[in-house]
Amino acid sequence: MRKSKFRPEQIAKILKEFENGKSVLELSREHGLTSATFYKWRERYAGLKGSAL
Repeated sequence: MRKSKFRPEQIAKILKEFENGKSVLELSREHGLTSATFYKWRERYAGLKGSAL
């Protein structure tokens, strides 16, 4: 499996930004990720807190 360029803390921060109202498009542009990656993370880490990632 390919290693992610994002650390778990970064993923948690990005997901939190989405919860706080940023759009997926904004997050994708700002962090250099695809919307598919974002939605995969959201599904995978749903309900987990930052330290649980």
